[in-house]
Amino acid sequence: MLHSTVSAADKRVAFRSRLASGDLLRIPGAFNPLSARLIQEKGMDGVYISGAVLSADLGLPDIGLTTLTEVAGRSQQIARVTDLPALVDADTGFGEPMNVARSVQMLEDAGLAGLHIEDQVNPKRCGHLDGKQVVDEATAVQRIRAAADARRDPNFLIMARTDIRALDGLDAAIRRAQALVDAGADAIFPEAMVDLGEFEAMRAAIDVPILANMTEFGKSELFTTTQLADIGINIVIYPVSLLRLAMGAAEHGLDTLIAEGSLKPVVERMQTRARLYELLDYEEYNRFDTSIFTYSADASPH
Repeated sequence: MLHSTVSAADKRVAFRSRLASGDLLRIPGAFNPLSARLIQEKGMDGVYISGAVLSADLGLPDIGLTTLTEVAGRSQQIARVTDLPALVDADTGFGEPMNVARSVQMLEDAGLAGLHIEDQVNPKRCGHLDGKQVVDEATAVQRIRAAADARRDPNFLIMARTDIRALDGLDAAIRRAQALVDAGADAIFPEAMVDLGEFEAMRAAIDVPILANMTEFGKSELFTTTQLADIGINIVIYPVSLLRLAMGAAEHGLDTLIAEGSLKPVVERMQTRARLYELLDYEEYNRFDTSIFTYSADASPH
């Protein structure tokens, strides 16, 4: 009820432990707190908070328009309702190295288990679009060093994302990933790998956990969890998938209303009131409310 009973520190410890196990962690993207609760109930391993989703939620494109305050606030709302560790997209760190340091501490305070910071030029673009630009290695390294130095909980995961593959090729991406690990990155997010062989090459080149981004309509093929696990990938995210499913269903419903004059044809596809209340733990709120309003000070022991 209300908030998760698992502390942020314990979520971080659990996240680190799972990463150390060598298992592939499945981390779908939540588009709001309720979807995070569904992700937990379905037995996933974590919750991802996508910058693209946060931007879309505000009616904005994913081009670096969201602020640190907006991202931290929404991330806190999502992280608070789930026992799972939450990993957040911190874009380029929202500014220069000092801003990166502040971002780490604010997102740590928001209850996140970790974040990733990328090496794109600020303002950034969606990682699977053309026309991206990346900063030089020295700047990318400064961002990760600032992030690693700023954290107060050593279990808070600092992940480095590199977008250089799309510009300069796989060898450049491997070299950049190695430099970011040397700078203090706990994990690497190589964006827009085009095939399993590229993921395998990255896996062979670095020792820290690697994340695979299985976003639809992007540069990468949608590999299965078995394929990714077999080559030693540690985390797979589905950043925008639930939002796309939800918006697709919403658009279909509105089209049905326009065409039929009623939503009756799609009621069977809706989440029922009973299922929503179950997900919200409505009964626990009722029990709490009843215990307060039936409490009598006169009947209490003295």
